Amino acid sequence: MIPIAKPLFGDEERDAVWAVMQSGQVAQGPVVAEFERAFAQMCGVRYALATSSGTTALHLALLAHGIGPGDEVITSPFTFIASANSILYTGARPVFVDVEEDTFNLDAAQIEAAITPRTKAIMPVHLFGLPCDMGAIMDIAARHGLAVIEDACQAHGATYAGKAAGSFGTGCFSFYATKNMTTAEGGMITTNDEAIADRARLLRNHGMRQRYYHEELGYNFRMTDLQAAIGLVQLRKLPDFNAARIRHAALLSERLADMVAVPRVPPGRQHVFHQYTVRIVHDRDGVMAKLNAAGVGTGVFYPLPVHQQAPYLALGYGSQRFPVAERLSREVLSLPVHPALTPADLETIVREVRRALS
Repeated sequence: MIPIAKPLFGDEERDAVWAVMQSGQVAQGPVVAEFERAFAQMCGVRYALATSSGTTALHLALLAHGIGPGDEVITSPFTFIASANSILYTGARPVFVDVEEDTFNLDAAQIEAAITPRTKAIMPVHLFGLPCDMGAIMDIAARHGLAVIEDACQAHGATYAGKAAGSFGTGCFSFYATKNMTTAEGGMITTNDEAIADRARLLRNHGMRQRYYHEELGYNFRMTDLQAAIGLVQLRKLPDFNAARIRHAALLSERLADMVAVPRVPPGRQHVFHQYTVRIVHDRDGVMAKLNAAGVGTGVFYPLPVHQQAPYLALGYGSQRFPVAERLSREVLSLPVHPALTPADLETIVREVRRALS
């Protein structure tokens, strides 16, 4: 089976973890700090704060912006549920805006109609590694005095107009095992705002600056030095990982565009293809079954929009309709694009997709 995702580790990661184990300092410490500095440099921001996951990065970023009960945050219904859940964790309410048909990302043209006196932030999701229309979104945020919290959990190294995802507002990244770079689990907040960085740092560690003196209720959302050691090595490998994903995506698009709707990358954006996602208008699930039977792993990201998930039905979102997101959930299919694919793997994927669609 050609897997839909495959983390790539080598001797460098093993040696880095072993060095931390030998040091005796395995919890958050100097290696985390080094990883934060390196990641901030990659994103072109002043501050980066490592967390225990992408979800906790989103949660902390929202809290650092003072978002809480009674507030609203505009985001996408076509995303992993953690994007919206992080808003609920603060006591605020997600307000969904439909997505663009061709990019799968938040439709900036619909955002202003969703703004109310309760709106405090916009959370664009750079889905599958393609940045949102950040020019339009930042203009809207500036006009209305809103914070921008970028869900860049799938967009390590992606750019919009030459500027890194996660550097426009407050960025949030995930290092889950399937991401373009991984620490097995982990996350990162990126920002140029010293006050946001300071507050997130405080809340990440039990509301504590001085050991055992707690200024307020906080959380244990820390990363370990063991994870950061892996992250430092993976970060150095990220450019090559992304270049391989982009090459593989280009080959797949060239060979499949006459059979299926392939990803579109608008001018001025660098897509890093966390997922390579096509649209199957007729019998997506049947095509997926044929591919899996032929040894090609696939994924459906995501089979149900957030507003139709059980926790959101219980909160009264069931009557809302987002036709593009709902249609995409019936049609999207992700194919393997990861750096571990061989030329033979890519030929197999192309052959079996064409066969399944014939």
